[in-house]
Amino acid sequence: MSMVRAFALCVVALLAAANTGCAKLGYYTQAIGGQLEILSKRQPIETLLEDPKIDAQLRTQLAAVLAMRAFASNDLALPDNKSYRTYVDLKRQYAVWNVFAAPELSLTPLQWCFVVVGCLNYRGYFSPAGADKFAGKLREQGYDVYVGGVTAYSTLGWFRDPVLNTMLRNSQTDVAALIFHELAHQRVYVRDDTVFNESFAVTVEREGVKRWLARSGSQEQFQRYLVRKQRHEQFVDLVMRFRQRLIELYATTKSDAEKRDKKASLFYELRADYVRLKQSWNGYGGYDEWFARDLNNAHLVPLGLYHEYVPAFQALLVQHDDDLSAFYQAVEEIGKLPKAQRVARLQSLQPAKVGRLP
Repeated sequence: MSMVRAFALCVVALLAAANTGCAKLGYYTQAIGGQLEILSKRQPIETLLEDPKIDAQLRTQLAAVLAMRAFASNDLALPDNKSYRTYVDLKRQYAVWNVFAAPELSLTPLQWCFVVVGCLNYRGYFSPAGADKFAGKLREQGYDVYVGGVTAYSTLGWFRDPVLNTMLRNSQTDVAALIFHELAHQRVYVRDDTVFNESFAVTVEREGVKRWLARSGSQEQFQRYLVRKQRHEQFVDLVMRFRQRLIELYATTKSDAEKRDKKASLFYELRADYVRLKQSWNGYGGYDEWFARDLNNAHLVPLGLYHEYVPAFQALLVQHDDDLSAFYQAVEEIGKLPKAQRVARLQSLQPAKVGRLP
């Protein structure tokens, strides 16, 4: 997308925001400014690779990105466009900081609606200060709040999304996963359904990484990936079990005081169970940072959003004999259903019961 068209879209967004009040206008202003900064700094990866002065490590990383990008379109049937063919160094740790919030005694996340993308269960900021300020206001209103840094995001094909330096801090396997995940959002996206969109993208990401490593990775890389995947699934399973227990707690007729006490007890149990899980991993502490934060309802929201229907989508992929094109078509058909029917269809595909959004 040209900068002229990008600017035009931004003006439309600002005009729409102006009609909804100063608070939203301020939010759109920072969002548009952050996006335009990224667009203005893009450099074609092929051009960078021709520069003899480029850092050797960055050269290796960007060359691998181009191979991943070609694989995504040629082997995973993901969009063949100009996204992830340019590079931007933001000179910061994260691309955006997302704010999640939920009531003190509920796991139903707050939702915010925006121009173009529709309603989301989080609100993104291009600076940690902006995210923290908004999070503080939500805490003052009594909500549980969680702020998490994000290394990449998708504009759903509206812009030519670049590879960011924030993405390249990770391993090659993680970079491939991010590219596949974000391109999946460009392949299928349902307005106002974050759980559907993220669960679908995680499914494509996992399948893509498995195929990428089978094709281009070493056996050692593949084994490391399998170990990490198993540990992540055990971590998700642990948290989702407690999430379900919290859902059940909040649905009881207990007093708010009793619910608060039990809530604190459950989060204490969750931490204790994680310590035991780590022991089975020989002390691997990959999720220590997650548990080091103030655990609350909002802290569980991203995990629920990203994994709620992954088993259902994986089952759907198997039903289509691992044919990704046929799988995408089936996902698109489910996405066209009214929300209640869409949820019912996905739940019918779930091979096992997990904590569901209330």
